[in-house]
Amino acid sequence: MPQAPRGPRHFAVIGAGMAGIACARTLVQAGHSVTVFEKTVSPGGRMATRSSPFGSFDHGAQYFTVRDARFARALETVPGLCKPWSANAIRVLDAHGRVTEAPLPARESHWVAVPGMSDLVTQWAQPLAAACQLELKTRVTRIERDALDPAGWQLRTEAGEARHVYGGFDGVMLALPAPQAADLLATSGLSPKGLRKLAGVDIAPCWTLMLAFPNAMQPDLVTLGPQWNAARSTHHRVAWLARESSKPGRTPTERWTVQASAEWSREHLQDDPARIEAKMLKAFTEVTGIYAAPAHTAVHRWRHARTVKPLGQTHLWDAHTGIGACGDWCIGHRVEDAFLSGLELALAAG
Repeated sequence: MPQAPRGPRHFAVIGAGMAGIACARTLVQAGHSVTVFEKTVSPGGRMATRSSPFGSFDHGAQYFTVRDARFARALETVPGLCKPWSANAIRVLDAHGRVTEAPLPARESHWVAVPGMSDLVTQWAQPLAAACQLELKTRVTRIERDALDPAGWQLRTEAGEARHVYGGFDGVMLALPAPQAADLLATSGLSPKGLRKLAGVDIAPCWTLMLAFPNAMQPDLVTLGPQWNAARSTHHRVAWLARESSKPGRTPTERWTVQASAEWSREHLQDDPARIEAKMLKAFTEVTGIYAAPAHTAVHRWRHARTVKPLGQTHLWDAHTGIGACGDWCIGHRVEDAFLSGLELALAAG
């Protein structure tokens, strides 16, 4: 039987996306210490913003909604950082770009962080970074029992060419996509009973195209193509389109983010990025009627993007080993789902 908690503990949180930072913040607020490990250069996960010479692109999560009072209270800690986006009137298009469903009156606001979606997680992660509790550009390669304390855990990591072992952890939180969490546990030779449901989660990939049209910035031409700012599409390649320049706090240069359908992204997961760019640009033209050549194009592949089959509960926690997992995939695919999952895991462990 696991022992009762003995005061403040030290947790490792692997992944600095919305779920990981929410988990880490909650553990710190409960009096515990944390170390967050993130393999990329900055926190955020799919709350991501890509810079370009023509302005930024939210190439991951496009917006978020607020339905849970706990998420609303957390947002109050960063007043003014998030603004409502006028994309409440999201069109629904057929495969040829024709509007098939008129927007209903907005029932809830669609919010974006300013000046980019990544700024919300970045702001929440700042106290962790200031306290040297955030290790960026650090990939965790193995979880194993601590060499100095067999009851605890240590992590083997890679940071460029450097290899390092971090020890002294009472618990390990996997704030990763379910397949990545399962792979790390398997690589580590671990199979906590409380985390075996990871195998039942299905998350689809997503190819994302980013386009900029600076030529639209003329006195007699404000925008190109359709007069809507966001749409869902039934085109076999394209599922979502958004005019980035319509979001509050962004630069006015005409920019679009186009996200491919889950089915098409699965089928073309390993395709060459240049081929993906050409195919998605063709689809974008078909849907929007914009034939002008963009001055800037870029593609990004998200291997794990939209939850197809969620876990069905807010988190996984194995009290016997002190290992847990969280992410939007636990209950859905919304930004708020990720926040609540991280929060609930921290509460269960703390």
